[in-house]
Amino acid sequence: MSRYVLGLHEVDRTEVAVVGGKGAHLGELTRIEGVRVPPGFCVTTDAFRRVVGDAKSIGPEIRRTIEDIGIPDDIAEEITAALSRLDARAAYAVRSSATAEDLPGASFAGQQDSYLNVVGAEAILRHVSRCWASLFTERAIAYREHHGFDHDQVHMAVVVQQMVFPRAAGVLFTADPVTSNRKVATVEATFGLGEALVSGLVTPDSFKVRDDEVVAKTLATEEPALTDAQVLRLVRLGRRVEAHFGRPQDIEWCLVDDDFHLVQSRPITTLFPVPDAADQENHVYVSVGHQQMMTDAMRPLGLSLWGMTAPMPRVEAGGRLFVDVTQVLASPRGRNDLIGVLAKSDPLIGDALQTVVERDGFLPPPSDDGPVRPIPGAAPTTIETDPTIVTELIARGEASNTTAKRDIEGKTGPELLDFIVADLDELRRFLFDPQSYEAIMAGMQSAWWLNEHLLEWLGEKNAADTLTQSVPHNVTSEMGLELLDVADAIRPHPEVVAFLQDVEDDDFLNRLPALPGGQQARDAIVAYLDKYGMRCIGEIDITRPRWRERPTTLLPMILTNIKTFAPGSAQHRFDQGLLEAQKKEQETLAGLRALPDGDRKAEETERQIARVRTFTGYREYPKYFLINRYSTYKQALLTEADRLVRADVLTDREDIFYLTLPELQDLVRTNRADHDLIRNRKEAFKSHQALTPPRVLTSDGEAITGSYRRDNLPTGALIGLPVSVGTVEGRARVILDLADADLEPGDILVTAHTDPSWSPLFVAIAGLVTEVGGQMTHGAVIAREYGLPAIVGVERATQLIQDGQRIRLNGTDGYLELLT
Repeated sequence: MSRYVLGLHEVDRTEVAVVGGKGAHLGELTRIEGVRVPPGFCVTTDAFRRVVGDAKSIGPEIRRTIEDIGIPDDIAEEITAALSRLDARAAYAVRSSATAEDLPGASFAGQQDSYLNVVGAEAILRHVSRCWASLFTERAIAYREHHGFDHDQVHMAVVVQQMVFPRAAGVLFTADPVTSNRKVATVEATFGLGEALVSGLVTPDSFKVRDDEVVAKTLATEEPALTDAQVLRLVRLGRRVEAHFGRPQDIEWCLVDDDFHLVQSRPITTLFPVPDAADQENHVYVSVGHQQMMTDAMRPLGLSLWGMTAPMPRVEAGGRLFVDVTQVLASPRGRNDLIGVLAKSDPLIGDALQTVVERDGFLPPPSDDGPVRPIPGAAPTTIETDPTIVTELIARGEASNTTAKRDIEGKTGPELLDFIVADLDELRRFLFDPQSYEAIMAGMQSAWWLNEHLLEWLGEKNAADTLTQSVPHNVTSEMGLELLDVADAIRPHPEVVAFLQDVEDDDFLNRLPALPGGQQARDAIVAYLDKYGMRCIGEIDITRPRWRERPTTLLPMILTNIKTFAPGSAQHRFDQGLLEAQKKEQETLAGLRALPDGDRKAEETERQIARVRTFTGYREYPKYFLINRYSTYKQALLTEADRLVRADVLTDREDIFYLTLPELQDLVRTNRADHDLIRNRKEAFKSHQALTPPRVLTSDGEAITGSYRRDNLPTGALIGLPVSVGTVEGRARVILDLADADLEPGDILVTAHTDPSWSPLFVAIAGLVTEVGGQMTHGAVIAREYGLPAIVGVERATQLIQDGQRIRLNGTDGYLELLT
């Protein structure tokens, strides 16, 4: 077998390292019965490596070098010989086939060059060199860097394939590329060669096929490029290819003399995975991450621990957790409660579920509608409005966390893992304590009652927003205000401020005492970390680095507070919010008493105001309790990981993040790690990070998108859910990482989602826009607490709004306008 040239029939999908992704897939296609592939051969990566040699630079210089030096004579002879075995006078496609191309996690489509209608050995050799050189174009380099591929580890093969001249050509997606539905295939077709289609130069005919039937089609001209019968035949062929490769495929095809020839097949890399199910019935899944304001991919240890903490079973897909709500939706009573509660939290989820309910035949038929699992929030709570309930619940939580920290001390190996698994029972007991749950729901239900009735009686929208400013026991808003106190401790010391502006490493706390005022600054930051250092972005994932692990994360927020606020601002802001809430209450009650039956209305409203102010702050505490407990586990687990590294069981302490908790239990018992499993999960996590999780997903793989049902909004407005009243105009700051949080007074924060770790920023902004969220999610609660206009659930906000753009945010009616 030649080192430098292999026929397509000589390779298969296992030889990506030899012939690249495209070549390997084409070779595999030749092995599928009934699939026609135009003949051709591959110039292997050995030839590329021999020509490129030890070149270290990338970019224009190496491209010119590769094209100038030509192909060594012995390699050129092998290419010419392979060409003569086919038809030396025919036209050929000379196509790049990189080893990082057409992979399950990244397609690299169009990142390297390919050439059509190349005739003659001399021209083919010249274009092989050009394909090699295209590995180093700016777009290919940028794509590899974005997807984390090492330039030195990516090599280039070249496919030389005899061209066919079709009547029609195009692309077949064996799963719908828009909705991700695995049962719907999409065919795009145009007359002649398909190159113009894949390059976006022509508008194709488009066909949707489900269950061997064309269910929709759009024609570019009166005459279709394919008949319906040909479309169905092509889709059947595509299903055979999909079954062979074991996942949905993006297939390029040509129609020649009524026969389909396949010229490329690669996995569709943008599809969100479907959760595994124990049966073949239809299922509906709701995203947990959208409820928790954390839609990023999670590593296996984070998924495992969060799943073991949850009150009901979760299923995993794409590094995220989902809840199967099929049976609840199948019950008329259950579905009404579920959709009602979720619509309050996230209207887009509620609307998507309603879409599923209205589909004929998708859900199982309703049973006798007997006992249904209660839906949290569906029934009114009866808890007494007593502030001591909240203080006692918090005291119990603090005592539980103190006990866990004491009892985990010194434990190692199996004893440590067994302790954590057993302690999860105590953790769940507190998190799902009926009294704790009732306290949370009491605040939420009173807020809903106030908004509904005060709109009806006084015409005021979202009146509860102002009434819940500066409530007691809100640990998340206290966290933001206490960072203002840290700024107060640092502000008088200019040398410390200057030092912190240039800090890049997390060892800065140890260097602070050498500066005038540095010890005071260090003490203030350390005290803050002692209380809140277990928090971070995406904090429900135990594998995420905490503030105490990376204290530099806090510095942009501290420096913004120093620049933006006067000393004593924390107490002033709390007092101001309290005065506004009290004033709003007085005005509301006075307005009600002037109405018919006003005394009764005012009395009930006053009761609901007392209730909402008693319990709303507590809504933030259980997560604070949970993240504290997770931090205790994590510190102990990392110490155990260090021991395993020293014992040569693991190669890196963070390898434990790619194991589930039960797998970690087994590892510490056996001291044997499955390094291949860890390596594969690291690769899977990288691919999961590139996926966007849907709010609602079906077992067909379809991502169901909801929509807002509202009219009479300004033209071009972006729509969201209003969660905190008021209108503000200002500069949009699109921030996806707290480390980039350089804010000025009057800025409007635009981000994907906010969990409690973002709340210290809220003291410095004028408004809030997020892509994910609901009425009672953290960002909404803290925005109301601080009196910030806010809307959440604005889809693609971070893409549609430019950083620095002026926008007008209407937090009362739930929309924003782009002004510049």
